Amino acid sequence: MDKMIFTAMSGASRTMMAQQVHANNLANVNTPGFRADIEHADTVEVHGEGFDTRALVAARAGGTDFSEGTLQRTDNPFDMAIRGQGFFAVQAGENDEAYTRAGNFHLTADRELMLGNRPVMGTGGPIVLPEFAHLDVGSDGTISIVPQGGGLVQEVDRLKLVKPDAGNLYKAEDGLFRLAGQGNADADDTVTVASGYQESSNVNAIDALVSNITLSRNFEFQVKMMKTAEELATAGNRIIRGS
Repeated sequence: MDKMIFTAMSGASRTMMAQQVHANNLANVNTPGFRADIEHADTVEVHGEGFDTRALVAARAGGTDFSEGTLQRTDNPFDMAIRGQGFFAVQAGENDEAYTRAGNFHLTADRELMLGNRPVMGTGGPIVLPEFAHLDVGSDGTISIVPQGGGLVQEVDRLKLVKPDAGNLYKAEDGLFRLAGQGNADADDTVTVASGYQESSNVNAIDALVSNITLSRNFEFQVKMMKTAEELATAGNRIIRGS
């Protein structure tokens, strides 16, 4: 009975982890720039005498779906979206950066351009804007303003836009991407920006919901297998005691 129990147990454990991944994706279906997580599992053979027919399930880091979301027009000058491939850079530490597709920025009372509680990076560090009457962001990420009281248009900074290889990125617990042991990415002039737009999450809500329902049924099946194994073991013990 132990074969059946361990098979069902590993399957149920993997199913619960998969449910967590899909539930998190579904919870972020309306999060700007969110990239769906991918769950993955491998079959692991159990080696040793008498174990040749046994195999367990092991959950693996499945990575991230980097497909693009839909651009939604907001006409908010602080909303920005990447067209095609690329990422915005934000400050993640004193000398560290993190990368994101979310571009729902805001300006603090100190004129700092922020994504949530993280400063947005420009060519020389975190972006701090002077007082302005009008702001415009070009497709190359150049930030231009018209000073208060009027005057000529002035270029004040440029968004740091990067395009690292997706295979070198990993998603940290804060939902932002980082380079795997390679420091900070260099700016890439080929990345373009759409001002006044937000990129939606790339999560398909229907697919995520259907996957969760399917996984729930799989989990119930695994639990029934464990219950059946217990009943068979109990019946076997009764036969032994009666013999």
